[in-house]
Amino acid sequence: MKRAPFLLFPVVAILFGIGGAYVGYRHQTEDEKPATAGATLFALELPDDAGSVQKLSQWRGKPLIVNFWATWCPPCVEEMPALSDFQKRGAGRVQVIGIGIDTADNIRGFARKYSISYPLYVAGMRAVDLSRQMGNPNGGLPFTLLINKQGALVKTYMGRLDMDQLRGDLDRL
Repeated sequence: MKRAPFLLFPVVAILFGIGGAYVGYRHQTEDEKPATAGATLFALELPDDAGSVQKLSQWRGKPLIVNFWATWCPPCVEEMPALSDFQKRGAGRVQVIGIGIDTADNIRGFARKYSISYPLYVAGMRAVDLSRQMGNPNGGLPFTLLINKQGALVKTYMGRLDMDQLRGDLDRL
């Protein structure tokens, strides 16, 4: 019976460690995130759905809608036709890009099946960390960024997009 407290000690230590990490993260100000999101995005080189490595800096100087998604995420799949339509209608005014948390084969098959009209990039599980760096503390999906033409993060959206709200936010850029 005297061993029970010793077994409980590592569990309590782990819980305190997780709590401390969470508190430390929460103290990061909102001002710190927008300053780095554009720079982080434009520093990336990711394969597209055809397998060619692309520099995301090619989108610098243009308003961007950056959508983190996965083929296995129902709300992601539901919003993609609207994003694809948004890209077709807003061509030249704004660029939509998708960063997939999946395999290249799954993303390629999805893009063909649903005729996605905007570039899709393959980041695999690395995309979860990227989305966290850009303001998604829980790593949930879908997660979308609105970045202005100067490369500053204007707004983040957690969950399925409200396209009317997105249009309004874009009009205010």
